[in-house]
Amino acid sequence: MATARPVMALLLVFAVVLAGAGAARGFYLPGVAPADYRKRDPLAVKVNQLSSIKTQLPYSYYSLPFCKPGTIVDSAENLGEVLRGDRIENSLYVFEMMEPKMCHIVCKIAPNQEEAQDLKEKIDDEYRINMILDNLPLVVPIKRLDQEAPTVYQQGVHVGVKGQYSGKEEKHFIHNHFTFLVKYHKDANTDIARIVAFEVKPYSIKHEYDGDWKGNATPLKTCDPHSRRLVVDSDSPQEVEASKEIIFTYDVNFEESPIKWASRWDTYLLMADDQIHWFSIVNSLMIVLFLSGMVAMIMLRTLYRDISKYNQLEDQDDAQEETGWKLVHGDVFRPPVNADLLCVYVGTGVQFFGMLLVTLLFAILGLLSPSNRGGLMTAMLLLWVFMGLFAGYSSSRLYKMFKGSEWKNVTIKTALMFPGIVFAIFFVLNALIWGEKSSGAVPFTTMFALVLLWFGISVPLVFVGSYVGFKKPAMEDPVRTNKIPRAIPEQPWYMNPVVSVLIGGILPFGAVFIELFFILTSIWLHQFYYIFGFLFLVFVILILTCAEITIVLCYFQLCGEDYQWWWRSYLTAGSSALYLFLYATFYFFTKLEITKTVSGVLYFGYMLIASYAFFVLTGTIGFYACFWFTRLIYSSVKID
Repeated sequence: MATARPVMALLLVFAVVLAGAGAARGFYLPGVAPADYRKRDPLAVKVNQLSSIKTQLPYSYYSLPFCKPGTIVDSAENLGEVLRGDRIENSLYVFEMMEPKMCHIVCKIAPNQEEAQDLKEKIDDEYRINMILDNLPLVVPIKRLDQEAPTVYQQGVHVGVKGQYSGKEEKHFIHNHFTFLVKYHKDANTDIARIVAFEVKPYSIKHEYDGDWKGNATPLKTCDPHSRRLVVDSDSPQEVEASKEIIFTYDVNFEESPIKWASRWDTYLLMADDQIHWFSIVNSLMIVLFLSGMVAMIMLRTLYRDISKYNQLEDQDDAQEETGWKLVHGDVFRPPVNADLLCVYVGTGVQFFGMLLVTLLFAILGLLSPSNRGGLMTAMLLLWVFMGLFAGYSSSRLYKMFKGSEWKNVTIKTALMFPGIVFAIFFVLNALIWGEKSSGAVPFTTMFALVLLWFGISVPLVFVGSYVGFKKPAMEDPVRTNKIPRAIPEQPWYMNPVVSVLIGGILPFGAVFIELFFILTSIWLHQFYYIFGFLFLVFVILILTCAEITIVLCYFQLCGEDYQWWWRSYLTAGSSALYLFLYATFYFFTKLEITKTVSGVLYFGYMLIASYAFFVLTGTIGFYACFWFTRLIYSSVKID
C-alpha cells in the first residue's frame, strides 16, 4: 500500500472494527452489486502500483517498460486511494470468461540501458506487480511446508528474481510469463457466474521463435499450445539486459469453485494464527482485571472508609491532624499551569475519539470492507473534519470551567495545532517521496483538497462547537478553591512526576502491544489483516486500562497531598505513546529490511505521527477518567 500504508500507520493503529473474531467472514460492502458474467464475456485486468516492503515507495506500473495499451485510462480514485498511492490503470491483459488461453503473447520489448537498469533496481528492491480483476487483488498462492496448514496468499507478484544460472555470477531475471487462474462460482439454475478468486504463478522464460516477428501471431518455439509446449518451469530464464528482447506471455485457466461471491474475501483475510490473538486478549484482560480490582478496592473500601471518617470529624482541628486527599480539597480544582493548552489537547482527543467511534459503527455495518479501496482512510479523514464540532465544544467547556475568557484563542489552537503539526510532518515526507519520483507522492490538487477540508469545514465547525460550549453555564466545582495555594509536601521517589508518568504508560501499552505487532506487519509488510474483532476488544481494553491506571495513580497522588493532577492525569495515560514509538523502533530493526535512508525517514516520520495521535487519544481518556474520579470523591464529603 506504499505511502498510504505509512499514512495508515496513523489510522490503522487505532482502527478498531467489528465485534467478534469471526465477524469478518461473509461480510461484504452493502450496496455493491456483484458483477455477473456469462461465457465469453470480456474480463479486463487492471494494473495498480508497483509496491515493495523494502522501500515502501510505490511506483506506477507503466514506470517500467511493460506492455502498454494504445491509450492508458486511469480509474476514478477516491481521496483514500490517492493517499494510499494507488494508481489503477487499464492493461493489455484481457480475458474471456470461461475461455482458457494458452501462451498468449502480450508484446515484445527491448529495454534500453536506462530501462534495463531500472528493472534490475526494482528486482533488487523486491518490487511486486499489483493487478485487479473484478475488484479482487492478484495473489500468489504459497504452500506451507506443513501440508495441513492453509495456503498463504502473497499480495502481488514479484517483478523478477536475482540468482545464479549457468554460471557463478548472479544475474537478474524478469517474470515475463504469468499463468493466471480465475475461480468462479456458477449459479446452479442459470449460466451466470461470478468471480471469486484471481491467482497467478509467475515464470521467467527466454522465449524463442523462428523467422520474422509477426506480433501476437508469432509462433513461439518455447511456448506453443498446438504442439503442447507449455511453460511449467523456468529452466531457461529471461535475463534482464539492455537491448535484449523480452517477450511477455500469459496463460489463463478457469476453475469452478464452491466459494460464494459474498465470501470470496475470506480466503485472503483468514488469519492462521488466531491463537496468538486470543493470547493477546487474555493477556490484556488479566491486566484489566488486576487494575479493576485495585480500583474497586480504592472505591469500595478505602474511599468509603475515608469519606465516612472525614464526615464524622467533629471540628476542624481534628481534620488538621488527618492526612490524605481531603486536606487538598481547597486546591484540587485550582486551574493548572498552561490551562489553555490542556483544553486544546483534551478537545483534540475528543475529536480523535469521536472519529474512531463512528468509524467503528461504519465498520460493524460492513461499510469499510477491503473491496472499497481507500474507504477506511476517506471515512476517517471526513469524520475527523466533522468531529471538529465536538473538539471545539469540549475545549471551550473545560476552558470556561477554568474561568478563562479568551475562548477564541483556545478555539484557534484547537483547530490548528494538532492537524497543523501532522500536516507539516506529512508535507515534508511527501516532498521526500516526490523527490524519489514515486507515484505515492500526493498531488498538489489533493494537498489543496486536504487544506480546503481543514480550513473550509473543520475550522468553522470547531468555532461553532466552541461558541455553543462557551455559551453554556460553567461547570461548578464540588468544593471551593482557596485563594492561597497550599504547600505540597515532599513526595517519595516513586511519586515523582516523571517516574509516575512513565509507570502509568506501561500497562496501557502492554494491553495492546501483541496486537500492535500484527497491525504493523499488515501495514509495513503488505499483508492482509481483517480480523477486526480482536482489534475491537483490544481497543475496549485500552480504554479501560488507561482509565483505571490513571485513577489509581491519581488517588495515590492526592493521598500524598499533591493536588496538581490535571496535567499528570493526561500524561500518565498518554505516556504509552512513548512506548509505542520505542516498540516501532524495535520493530524496524528486527522485522523490516529497509535499507534506503528515505524509506527509513518515511517509516519513523509516519510512526511519529501515529505515536502523537496515540498520545492525544490515550491522554484524553486518562484525563476524563481522573476528572470524573476527583469530582466524584470530593462531592461525597462534607466540607466545613
